[in-house]
Amino acid sequence: MKVGIIGLGLIGGSLGLSLRENKLIDLVCGYDINKEFEQIALERKLIDKIVSFEELKKCDVIFLAIPVRAIVKILKEFQDISKDCTIIELGSTKEEIIKNLPSDLQSQFIAAHPMAGTENSGPNAAIKDLYKNAVCVLCDVQNADHIHQKRAIEIFSDLGMKLVFMDSISHDHHASIISHLPHVISFSLANFVMKEENKKNIAHLGGPSFKDMCRIAKSNPQMWSGIFEQNKQNLLNSIDLFQKELQECKKMIEKCDINELEAWIKSANKLREIL
Repeated sequence: MKVGIIGLGLIGGSLGLSLRENKLIDLVCGYDINKEFEQIALERKLIDKIVSFEELKKCDVIFLAIPVRAIVKILKEFQDISKDCTIIELGSTKEEIIKNLPSDLQSQFIAAHPMAGTENSGPNAAIKDLYKNAVCVLCDVQNADHIHQKRAIEIFSDLGMKLVFMDSISHDHHASIISHLPHVISFSLANFVMKEENKKNIAHLGGPSFKDMCRIAKSNPQMWSGIFEQNKQNLLNSIDLFQKELQECKKMIEKCDINELEAWIKSANKLREIL
């Protein structure tokens, strides 16, 4: 099986690294508009071969490991692609992508969200086994032909991923709360601290808890601004709900109600039972 990856950053590069060791895959081809990324990916053996966009369209499977804005645009360039080719997008939002999917691609299109990644970006950030034991959410797969569903499921399963099936609307709602809102909070905290404190104080007092909270504030701006844009309404609702939680905390601190504060923190501690 010949696989093509569009986008050779952290997600696409890590995917290539894993697919090159997969017995189902004969050749991993790579394409990126950033030609430096292509060369780094080839040097790091994330891919077997650099190809043109037109050559990549001849692959059996094409992965779209690019920002969500770019996914919507590039799908319009697949109108002449073979019906035997499976197109798998790896974006962090789903409803907007599926809404803009050309109807003649629906039978061969798989929307997938691997819940894996780091705060780093680019091909030098690619990690072997990034996907192993991670969850992969597959959305609205019933709209694709069985052969394309089967192919995608086999590839993700062979990567060692745990598969979860969900509709695109539910995915974007839940992702806004569990994945996208934490990034909003981290970006906000980092910007707030840098406005209020000088570099020296941040370096001296920024302990493990602060570093944990701000780790994802180092994430790719292009990628995350697109995610926020495409999941706008869900994210705004999540921010409103989170602000209410902050207000509750503020009231408890104002009242100096130790028992109430302890109960609130104890309730948050229960998250350890889930994660």
